[in-house]
Amino acid sequence: MAKTIGVGMIGYKFMGKAHSNAFRQVPVFFDCPLIPELRAICGRDEAGVKAAAAKYGWQSCETSWEKLIERKDIELVDINTPNNSHAEIAIAAAAQGKHVFLEKPMAMNLKEAKEIVRAVKKAGVKHMISFNYRRFPALTFAKKMIDEGKIGKVYHFRSWYLQDWIVDPDFPLVWRLDKNVSGSGALGDLCAHIVDMALFLVGDIASVSSTAQTFIKERKIPASSGMLSAKGGEKTGKVTVDDAVISLARFQNGALGTFEATRFAIGHKNGGFFEINGSKGSMRFNLERMNELEYLSADEGDEQGFKTILTTNSTHPFMAAWWPPGHMIGWEHSHVDQVYHLLDSIANDRMPEPSLFDGVKNQAVLEAMSQSMQDGKWHDVEKVEI
Repeated sequence: MAKTIGVGMIGYKFMGKAHSNAFRQVPVFFDCPLIPELRAICGRDEAGVKAAAAKYGWQSCETSWEKLIERKDIELVDINTPNNSHAEIAIAAAAQGKHVFLEKPMAMNLKEAKEIVRAVKKAGVKHMISFNYRRFPALTFAKKMIDEGKIGKVYHFRSWYLQDWIVDPDFPLVWRLDKNVSGSGALGDLCAHIVDMALFLVGDIASVSSTAQTFIKERKIPASSGMLSAKGGEKTGKVTVDDAVISLARFQNGALGTFEATRFAIGHKNGGFFEINGSKGSMRFNLERMNELEYLSADEGDEQGFKTILTTNSTHPFMAAWWPPGHMIGWEHSHVDQVYHLLDSIANDRMPEPSLFDGVKNQAVLEAMSQSMQDGKWHDVEKVEI
């Protein structure tokens, strides 16, 4: 009989809903060596967190994260709060001997990210950062093909992440548009994902040159908000983060990269894309067609062309737990997959991937991009000692 692990979650809105669903679904589809018990969910709004606990299946709720991490019945702490509280909570949870599951971006800046890494290393706990897109079967299959040399030496990684949810100038000043809470705009919210894809598939980034723009510089202060929606009030405030960022990159292995992230691309609700070109072939992926990976081999001569690989076959990573071939999975399933990987890693005493060590490497790239956005120069990415 599988053992259990007590889970406490801090944050209960957009990502809290996604993570709650993952913890509830994981023992249904996977043979989990640890069964998660949803002990407590935490939020500042007592009425809101009580409603979330009842809806998402948590045994209890707290309004103090300090109290939650001290609870003896909680062994794993899931942190999906606004970015300015990540470091404080993660460091305190590690000090209490709790395993740490942390939403991206890891922190407000590289200094905070390093402090988190020092804390989890000192505590000796397991830790993972929620770059759930690594768990798409298409991404894990792409990694396998690259490692097997199917596209040869990598020359180019080009990518974009496009959304349009704040194009309306009447959309209010939610926390994601406040640098004191979020740390950055599209950079940390969207670009962090495609940077992680690049680090996962191609390797470490050596240097970057970036530019950014804030298109709407003042917005109404919200009267109410929830998920990614909000309603503006009468007063206004300044937008203090980037709306869009474009960056060039040089990889340590000699490849070149491009990254574009914006929340002002009308027609794109959640459009993520990358293409990788190598000496023997190319591959590309579109988040809006997440069950597919396109691949081209240079060996095909006059018949050369991109073919579409449907990555729902049971031989592809994680798919055996889901449906028969051709029965699609969606965005939510990547969260279930990563929770399974986290629980399996804790049970077998190994570090999950991506760990907070991967998270701090990602933060180092974002830091260099941010510095370049300020002065327009190329910046080397700091090699973080982990």
